[in-house]
Amino acid sequence: MNTILVTGGNGQLGSELREIACAYPIYKFLFTDVAELDITNHKDVERFITENNIQIIINCAAHTAVDKAETEIEISDQLNHLAVDNFAKIAKEKSIQLIHVSTDYVFDGNTCKPYVETDSPNPQSVYGKTKLAGEQAMQRINPSNSIIIRTSWVYSSFGNNFVKTMLRLGKEKTALSVIYDQIGTPTYAKDLAKIILDNLPKIKNKEVEIFHYSNEGVCSWYDFAKAIFEITNKNLKVDPISTAQYPTAAKRPFYSLLSKQKIKEKFEVEVPYWKESLIACLEKLDELNRI
Repeated sequence: MNTILVTGGNGQLGSELREIACAYPIYKFLFTDVAELDITNHKDVERFITENNIQIIINCAAHTAVDKAETEIEISDQLNHLAVDNFAKIAKEKSIQLIHVSTDYVFDGNTCKPYVETDSPNPQSVYGKTKLAGEQAMQRINPSNSIIIRTSWVYSSFGNNFVKTMLRLGKEKTALSVIYDQIGTPTYAKDLAKIILDNLPKIKNKEVEIFHYSNEGVCSWYDFAKAIFEITNKNLKVDPISTAQYPTAAKRPFYSLLSKQKIKEKFEVEVPYWKESLIACLEKLDELNRI
C-alpha cells in the first residue's frame, strides 16, 4: 500500500482530499499542516518523509494570501518556491511521485484566449512570481512521474473562499459590488481532488509535465456572485464594478481562462461545468447548515 503525504491538509484542497480518501483504500494517507509539519524546515521534511516511508507527495500547501504576499515576500518565497524545491529534490533522490498544485496567477492575463500549458508565464504579483519559481525549481530538478497542476478560483465547503464570503455578506447586506472585468473559471476543490486521486496510477513520465485544471465554462467574479445568490434564492442586489474601482495591493490577471484540453485527452476525464459544481458545493454547505 502506497503512503501519500498531503501537505496543506487543512486547506480547501487538502480537506477535500481527506473527505474522499476513504474511497481510495489502495492508499494510506497522511495529512499534515503547519502544526504537524513545517514545510519551510527542509531537514524536518526529509526526516518525516523517510520515517513514514512516503511514496507520493501531493503538495497543496502554499502562501495564498495574494495581497499580503506583496509585503510578506520572504514567507511567500519559503512556502511557494523553496519548499517545492526541497520536495522535488527529495522526490528525485527517493523516487517519490510529486504532485504540485500551482495557479493561473503565473500568467499576466493580457490575452483573449484560454491559456495552454506551453504559454509563456508572466506573473504580475509576488504570489504569482513565487509560485512560478516553485514550478521552475521542480522542472529543473525533474523528479520522474511527477506533475504540476495549475488551477484557478478555488472554492470548497471547507476553508475560506469567495463562495463562503458571498454567503456571509448576503446575510449582512442588501447590496454588493463585485468585479466584472476579471474573467476566468471557478474550480470546485472536490472535483480537483478527485481528478488527482483517480489519475495517480496513470502518471508515467520522465519529464515533469504541466496540466491545467478548472471547471468548464467561463465567467467573471460578478457572474459567479450572481449565480451563488440565484442558486440560494438570496434577494440581493449585485452591482458590477471595474477592477479600477476596487484597487488591491496585488495585481490580478484580467483574463486567466485555462484550457483543459491536455488533461482531458491525457487522462480521458470529463470536466464538470462550473455552475453544476457550484450547485453541488452549495448543497454540501446546506447539509452542513452553513448557508
